[in-house]
Amino acid sequence: MPAARSPNPLLVLVASPLLGPSSWSPLADELSSRGWETLASVDEPDQPGRRPFWQSTVAGVEHSLREVPDDRAVALVGHSGAGALLPAAALAIRQPVVACLLVDAGLPAPGRSRLDSVADEGPGGAAFATELAAILDAGGRYPEWTDADLAPLIPNAARRHQLLAELRPRGRDFWTEPLPGVSARPDAPYAYLEFSESYTTAAERAKAMGWPVRHLPAGHFHHLVDEQAVADALLWLLAEDHPVAGLDVDGR
Repeated sequence: MPAARSPNPLLVLVASPLLGPSSWSPLADELSSRGWETLASVDEPDQPGRRPFWQSTVAGVEHSLREVPDDRAVALVGHSGAGALLPAAALAIRQPVVACLLVDAGLPAPGRSRLDSVADEGPGGAAFATELAAILDAGGRYPEWTDADLAPLIPNAARRHQLLAELRPRGRDFWTEPLPGVSARPDAPYAYLEFSESYTTAAERAKAMGWPVRHLPAGHFHHLVDEQAVADALLWLLAEDHPVAGLDVDGR
């Protein structure tokens, strides 16, 4: 007989287009230990000139779910640059979406570029956007982080090195392309988990729209630092957004 399906939604973990899927591994393991099924999507290869870069992420979510039954409820969880793409991903998949959870991420910004969004993010956003534009206009790519750059944010050396191994620095075309013309879907509840000051403005806007918001004062990669606390916060938000049979605030 097939195994009984969990009453909880499948948590589809969508990494930033700048990172790789293993950036979710510690959190996925923690959620699995609590009885939650997870799936880390993998971006499809970029096709510059043939389709927008953002479609690689959306197509990756769709492809990752191709073997999942059409009636399996899913919750999309997007970190950083993936957050703004969750509405487009929700429209692209067959499965019912019961929640979209944005983790230290930019909000959906139909028609605006990633560079535009950076200028609106938290204290220093405008200054950083100007600096980033100069790097990109000179032919540079971002991010070109080093081990020393990330050591204060990700103390675990193995996790830090894995993130760097999958890092995907991007050029000007990526940062200036318009994002998909899809705003937050009214039929799927949204919630926001803030880590860093860079996303304070996004969290405040999410709260103003009536989304449940949780704040863990930390760095941008806190899911690679304290996966237990992040799992607690995500499952609390999910319970607030979409009460699921058998789920309490501890997610057990």
